[in-house]
Amino acid sequence: MHFFQRKKCLKVKFLFIPIVIVFVFFAEISYSISWLSNIEKRPLTDTDLTELSLEDLMNIEITSVSKKSQKLSEAAAAIFVITQDDIRQSGVTSIPEALRLVPGIHVTRINASKWAITDRGFNGQFANKLLVLMDGRTIYDPLFSGVYWDVQDTVLEDIERIEVIRGPGATLWGANAVNGVINIITKDACNTQGGLISAGMGTEDREFCSLRYGDKFGDKTAYRIYAKTFERDKAEDDEGNPTSDDWRMIRFGFRADGEASNRGYYTLQGDIYDGKIGQSVSLPILTPPFQETLTDDFPVFGANLLTRWQQELSNESDLTLQFYYDHTEREETVGSIERDTIDIDLQYRFNLVKRQEIICGLGYRYTTDKINTDFPMIFDPNKRDDNLVSGFVQDDITLVPDVLSLILGSKFEYNDYTGFEIQPNSRFRWTPRDNHTLWAAVSRAVRTPSRYEDDATLTLISSIDVPSSSTTIEAIVNGFGNSSVKAEDLLALELGYRFYPNERLSFDLATFYNFYNNLIAFEFKGISPGPLPIIPFIITNDADAETYGIEIAADWQALDWWRFQTAYTFFKMDFDMPDGSVSTTGTEADSPNHQVSLRSDMELPKNLELNLWFRYIDNIPGRNISAYNTMDICLGWKPIEYIEFSLVGQNLFAPRHLEFVDNIFFNEAAELERSLYGKVTWKF
Repeated sequence: MHFFQRKKCLKVKFLFIPIVIVFVFFAEISYSISWLSNIEKRPLTDTDLTELSLEDLMNIEITSVSKKSQKLSEAAAAIFVITQDDIRQSGVTSIPEALRLVPGIHVTRINASKWAITDRGFNGQFANKLLVLMDGRTIYDPLFSGVYWDVQDTVLEDIERIEVIRGPGATLWGANAVNGVINIITKDACNTQGGLISAGMGTEDREFCSLRYGDKFGDKTAYRIYAKTFERDKAEDDEGNPTSDDWRMIRFGFRADGEASNRGYYTLQGDIYDGKIGQSVSLPILTPPFQETLTDDFPVFGANLLTRWQQELSNESDLTLQFYYDHTEREETVGSIERDTIDIDLQYRFNLVKRQEIICGLGYRYTTDKINTDFPMIFDPNKRDDNLVSGFVQDDITLVPDVLSLILGSKFEYNDYTGFEIQPNSRFRWTPRDNHTLWAAVSRAVRTPSRYEDDATLTLISSIDVPSSSTTIEAIVNGFGNSSVKAEDLLALELGYRFYPNERLSFDLATFYNFYNNLIAFEFKGISPGPLPIIPFIITNDADAETYGIEIAADWQALDWWRFQTAYTFFKMDFDMPDGSVSTTGTEADSPNHQVSLRSDMELPKNLELNLWFRYIDNIPGRNISAYNTMDICLGWKPIEYIEFSLVGQNLFAPRHLEFVDNIFFNEAAELERSLYGKVTWKF
C-alpha cells in the first residue's frame, strides 16, 4: 500500500485555482491604488546589478565561506556567486539549470526530471560529495547522501543569489561538504514587496506560473506568500520516441522577516510541495526474461518550516539560533520513503582580541525514516532513527591589516554510522596590493556512509565481466550494505588568485589537488553456480583516488552595453581500486576533462536585451556519452519598467543530445531536446 495517495496531487492542484483568484483580486486592488503614484518607482528587478561595475560586483557580500558577511573578493576559497540578474538573463527555469553557470560544477540532465550534479568528480544521480542548502536548511538526503533535485525549487525571481564553494567546506558545514557547498539564498521579505506574476509556456516547459505577493505587518515586519506550478514534457530516446518521464509539480510557501527593538532580527519561512514524476525503469525478476519494465507516475510530497533569530550583541559580536523541521515523502519504483528531520543550530561570533575574530557553534540533527521496499532493494531495518551532534570553531587572524590573514578551524561531529569525526581546515589570504588576492588552503573532509550503504541489499540481473577473468556472463548480482564501513576521507590542497585590473575586467583562478582515501566500493566475494550464477558483492572501503584540476572564470564589460563572461574547467582523476571491486561513486571515466562556458549579455535599444550562452562539454567515456556543444538564446523586452516579455531558445545546436546515463536502476535513457518557451513577468 502506498503511503501517498495519488488523489492528493489533484486535490492540491485544484486548490491552486481559488488561490489564484484571491491573489489576483488583492493584486488588482493594490495595483489600482498605487498605479498613478508608483508607476515610475517600481523597476523590474529589486536590486539592479546591471548598474554596478565589475568591481562593485566583486564586493558583493557573501556568507557561505566563513558563516559571516564578507566581500566576495576577500574570500579565501574558490567561490562563485550566481546573482538574480544571472538567473533572469540566462533564461533558466530551474535551480539545477542555473548551476551550469558555475565553473567546475558538472551539471547533467538524466531525463526530464532527474539530474546528476557534482563538483570536482564523482558524478551520478546519487552524487554524494556536494552539500546543498536553501536558506540554511540542509536539503541533502541521508538515504544516499545526495540531493533529490526534482523537488528543490522556489520562485526564481525571489532568489537573491546562489553561493557556490568549490572545494571542502566541512569545517563550517560538516560531513558531506567534501567537494563543495551550494547555498541558495532567497531575498529578505522586505525586498519582495508588492506583487509578481510570472507565467509562460513552451515546447518542453509546457506551462509554468509563479505568483507572489508581499506586504508588511506594521513598520518592522515584512512578509511574502507565493504559489508556483509547472508541467514538464517527456523527453525522447535516441530514435525520437517519447520517454515516460513527464514531471508536474505545485508548491506554496511564505516568508516573514522582522526587526525587534533590541537589535534582534527574526525570520520565519516554510514551503509545501506536491507532484507527480513519470518514470520508466527496468528492474530484475528471477524468471525469464529476468527483467521487467515498470512505467508509472510516482508521487512526491514534502513540507518544511524554518525559524531563525539573530541577536546583535555589539558591533563586533552576534548570536544566531536556527531551527527547522523537514518532512518528505516520495515513491519510487522499488518502494516508498518517508522521512522527518529536526535540526537546531547555534552560532556565536565575537572578537577575541583586536585582530582575532572567532566564530563557533553547536548543532544537533535528528532524523527518523520509514522505508517500505521490496525486491530488488531491501532495507533492514526498514525504520531507523539517527542522531548527529556537532560543534565547530574558526579563528580569523589578521596578521597584517588589509594584507595578510590566517584562518584556522575545525568541525567536530559524532554520528551513528562512524562515530567521532574531526575535519580541520587552514586557510591563508594575502592581498599584496589593491584588487589582487592570493589564497591557499589545506583541508580535511569526510563523507559519512549513507543509509543505503549501511543497511540495504540490492539485487540486479546483468551481464557482468567476471573479476580476474575475460569471461562475461549473465548473472544475479547481489550488493550488500556493511555496517562496519568507514567514512570516506579527503585531504585537499587548494590555491587561488583573483585579479581585477580595472572596473571592466576581472579574473578568478583556482587550482586543486585532492587525495581521497577509504572510498566506498563493492568488493567481489566469489561466484555461486546455478542456472543464473549468483555474484555477491559487499560494500568496503577499498578504493582510493587523486583528482586535480584548474578552474578559470573571467568577466569583461567590453562596452557599457555589452558584457562577456567565460569559464573554463580542466579536471583529471586517477582512480585506484583492487581487482574484483566496483566503484559506487564513479570513476575517472564518469567526468569530462574539459568544460567551457561563454556568455554574451547585450543591452540593446528600445529596452531590448539579447543574451547568448554557449557551452562545450567533453566526452564521458564511462557513460558512452560523446562531447557536445550547445547554445541558449534569451531575448527580453521591457515595454515599460514593470513588465518584461522573454523568448528563450535552449539547446539550439541539435534536435536532442544525451547528457548522462543512470547505471544504477537502469532508468530509461533520455536525450535533452531543443526547446523554446515564452514568458511574461509583471511586477506591481
